[in-house]
Amino acid sequence: MNILAIETSTQACSAALLCDAQVSQRYQVAPRGHGDLILGMIDQLLREADLTPTRLTAVAFGRGPGAFTGVRVAASVAQGIAYAADLPVVPVSTLAALALAGYRHNAYQAVLCATDARMGEVYWGAYQVQQGVVSLLGDECVCRPEAVPVPGPGEWYGVGNGWAVYAGQLPDVLTHVPVAEMTEWLPRAEEVALLAKHEFEQGRTVAADQAVPVYLRDNVAQKKQNYKSLS
Repeated sequence: MNILAIETSTQACSAALLCDAQVSQRYQVAPRGHGDLILGMIDQLLREADLTPTRLTAVAFGRGPGAFTGVRVAASVAQGIAYAADLPVVPVSTLAALALAGYRHNAYQAVLCATDARMGEVYWGAYQVQQGVVSLLGDECVCRPEAVPVPGPGEWYGVGNGWAVYAGQLPDVLTHVPVAEMTEWLPRAEEVALLAKHEFEQGRTVAADQAVPVYLRDNVAQKKQNYKSLS
């Protein structure tokens, strides 16, 4: 199984190639220029593995939530490769990728994922992770940090840069959440690839023309004073 994964939903830009059980990744934090960076990363990964797009099993991408331009870049690149090579596409939640990162690096099994959505809001999701399988509890949402849905009691851990950006607000709402070690973490293509492998095995793929981003905000063009796009 060869899965190419693309993740550009935040300031970080990354691509990963899963070949059977091995994953190679290119990762760079660069607030702008994702469109240029991601193509070079993909080319490097394919050349090093001596693969062409036609020998891929599927293309995966971080479908959001995230920056409007960033998730559009990932979707567009995934669509282009899938169209050209006649491949299925696996959309993967960027928040679920964070939850899996918490499990892989610190063995977190109950994870509250928060990324900075700008405009004083966070992208938010609660997940259970068991043996690498990530399950969403409730719904993903975008809201102000003081309004995040509070899960039931348990040993929850926070992952994602929303915990750093809103460090003075989230702990006030969720006093039972211990201080996490991954409060600067951003979604990575490596976890997108691993989640995509499970989704592919379950038959959860889409055609290229159905590979669409998930923004969560009803009006993605909304602007507020002093707000700057990530891209």
